[in-house]
Amino acid sequence: MARLAQTADLTDIQQEILATVRSFVDKEIIPHAQELEHADAYPTEIVEGLKELGIFGLMIPEEYGGLGESLLTYALVVEEIARGWMSVSGVINTHFIVAYMIRQHGTQAQKEHFLPRMATGEVRGAFSMSEPGLGSDVAGIRTKAVRDGDSYVIDGQKMWLTNGGSSTLVAALVRTDLGADKAHQNLTTFLVEKPAGFGTVAPGLTIPGKIDKMGYKGVDTTELVFDGYRTSADAILGGEPGRGFAQMMDGVEVGRVNVAARACGISIRAFELAVEYAQQRETFGKPIVAHQAIAFQLAEMATKVEAAHLMMVNAARLKDAGRRNDVEAGMAKLLASEYCAEVTTQSFRIHGGYGYSKEYEIERLMREAPFLLIGEGTSEIQKTIISRGLLREYGIER
Repeated sequence: MARLAQTADLTDIQQEILATVRSFVDKEIIPHAQELEHADAYPTEIVEGLKELGIFGLMIPEEYGGLGESLLTYALVVEEIARGWMSVSGVINTHFIVAYMIRQHGTQAQKEHFLPRMATGEVRGAFSMSEPGLGSDVAGIRTKAVRDGDSYVIDGQKMWLTNGGSSTLVAALVRTDLGADKAHQNLTTFLVEKPAGFGTVAPGLTIPGKIDKMGYKGVDTTELVFDGYRTSADAILGGEPGRGFAQMMDGVEVGRVNVAARACGISIRAFELAVEYAQQRETFGKPIVAHQAIAFQLAEMATKVEAAHLMMVNAARLKDAGRRNDVEAGMAKLLASEYCAEVTTQSFRIHGGYGYSKEYEIERLMREAPFLLIGEGTSEIQKTIISRGLLREYGIER
């Protein structure tokens, strides 16, 4: 077993799950990732394989048909899957954010209605906060839900939905005018059920085509347009309006651990490719790994992989313990995503001209890594979260 990115004190069940996923990644994802990614093709057979492994129910409680595993187990599974192909980890990420939010904040009826079918992958989740021009200013959401008798009518446009087309359930954060003094206290999460597909998928609900992206291909990223979409008050997560911001931020903390795990997975794969290539490629009569310039790069890469993995594991364990982890999740996401970009670039440079060829896997990783610098909040947003958290702990009284 490789020395890097190992996790101490795992249970036998966790080790068994990870070994199973690692084998699946090596046999079913890595050999097909290049072809699928270059074709921007949805990994249908891979997703079906993940369903059979029970991955869609990994964090869903056993009483609802899931495996009842921890966030740490999920993060380590994501790390393994992203090592094979980051887009596949995207298929399950938003699904689990939504499942987690329903588990933590849903009514009993919502849990019973959604979680058993989410555990099997029959219902697949998507997560929607962002809007065109909104960026990280969540309190500035303009998509609006207006009460009309026993129903709500929603109008507006959401952006950057991972699994927007393939999902059948979207947790969407919208504005409800409740008269609260603070803007974020007027936000509500709606659970929007829809069929998979594109175009007008329900009255007043449209999923335009896939957004063409530099990387992160295969998985569909879309807009979502509400135009007089009518839904019942029962679709409000938790049953009460005005709690959406807190619910979404709880989900985002899970998402930030996930993004850190994805970054770790890509970094691990970039290192694996570099250390293998450096031992095979020869210059001046010896493998390039024998040149100190290359050997030192590998040492730096390995150190970054290890540091990012340890921070990700720490953030996941804090969340599992029921402790606040906004600072630690922000730190893990910040460090892991920045190091991922650096490690991938170093691997690319070690590959030389071959790294620029689409025949080599590192070319794909070079296009995937930048997404992690902006997904679930940019590095600058993470620094804002971290600094505010630090001042809560280290602020001086005046």
